[in-house]
Amino acid sequence: MAEPRPDTGGQHSAGPRRTSGQRRKLGRPFAKLWAASTLSGLGDGTTQIAAALLAASLTRDPVQIAGLMIAHQLPLMLFALPGGALVDRLDHRRVMVAACLARAAALGLLAAATAAGHASLPLLYATFFTVGCVGLLFENASVALLPSLVDTAQLERANGRLQAAAVLSQQLLARPLGGVLFAMAAWAPFTVDALALLTAAILISALPTRAAQRSLSASTGPSHTSIHGAICEGLGWLARHRLLRTMSVTVGLSNLGLGAVFSIAVLIARERLGVGPAGYGFLLTAGAVGGVIGGLTAGRITGLLGTGTTLRAGLIVEMVVHLGLALTHSAIIAGGLFAVLSLHLVVFSTIGASLRQQIVPAHLLGRVHSAYRLVTNCGMFLGAILGGVLAHRFGLTAPFWLGLACTATLTAAAWRTLSDHAIRTARRAPG
Repeated sequence: MAEPRPDTGGQHSAGPRRTSGQRRKLGRPFAKLWAASTLSGLGDGTTQIAAALLAASLTRDPVQIAGLMIAHQLPLMLFALPGGALVDRLDHRRVMVAACLARAAALGLLAAATAAGHASLPLLYATFFTVGCVGLLFENASVALLPSLVDTAQLERANGRLQAAAVLSQQLLARPLGGVLFAMAAWAPFTVDALALLTAAILISALPTRAAQRSLSASTGPSHTSIHGAICEGLGWLARHRLLRTMSVTVGLSNLGLGAVFSIAVLIARERLGVGPAGYGFLLTAGAVGGVIGGLTAGRITGLLGTGTTLRAGLIVEMVVHLGLALTHSAIIAGGLFAVLSLHLVVFSTIGASLRQQIVPAHLLGRVHSAYRLVTNCGMFLGAILGGVLAHRFGLTAPFWLGLACTATLTAAAWRTLSDHAIRTARRAPG
């Protein structure tokens, strides 16, 4: 989701004052956070590819192999809300360092077991569940820390850089790297990920103490509030805020269609577009390239069109892409559509992250972000289940029609709320 326009206001009291409309460098503190997040993403992507290959070498049962993704996604469904409450009570920098060290330790144990010939599916499940739990804390703390590192006027550009780096590292670079390292030695990808996480921990620990103190003092809520009370406070705030509530439901409903499409994308590529593994790789690469471009240009796009207009245009683009994918049999056209879709999704995501960082009170940011993520990821989870069912009953184009119906519905429902005027008003209103 994209960065804020220079002429619109809104900043909670914890962060730095916003500057004039001039484009300035994001600064060394952000560069360290960006490098740490990129290393973390590269390692995660490498491990995911290697873990899938390792699981396939241990079993041919698709249910057991799918269990790997379930183990990785389950923490988000179970602990997103408690994780947000915990992050709001702790030093964000220390949470990120501890998360990196915990993930490195878990992956180091997996690498050692694999090198010794003791790899097993239960060990993979346990490792990915652990990595998912602490990775959830890392991501949440990173979002909460960013406003203390950059000016408000630069939040969208900073979020766009983080999004672009995530797509580049996890999709374009990690996939071939994970395969090559696994071919060299099954334990190598997990070792490389552990080393990358240790480096990320060093970079994060080197962030300015004053930024960490400002982030902690701004975000720490009442110490007497129970975890349950803190969770309810974050959920209640999101439920009462019309703009962010609408955006969370919009993304969740959009993800319902997207989850249905991407859950069977490999079948669509093979049976409808008539391409093999190389062609499927082309589609994935096209999407990744679009995502990188979206991350790098999100701020310029919103600066040119306006935040609300960009969101509205993105929903129309999403409808057109679903329609085009439902009608085409050309892999080239599908690749172009996937690139456009990914560009839109990254821009939309950058806008959403920046709006939360601008609008949500600092002491609630971790909880509201986790509640937002829970809503949006539930859509993706349910969509993945629906994709296979719909394709089985109605054919491979059914998920595209579902995506078109979902996007058309939410566009009509959210159109007035996602206006430039409504967003400017929300930014100026006190949290």
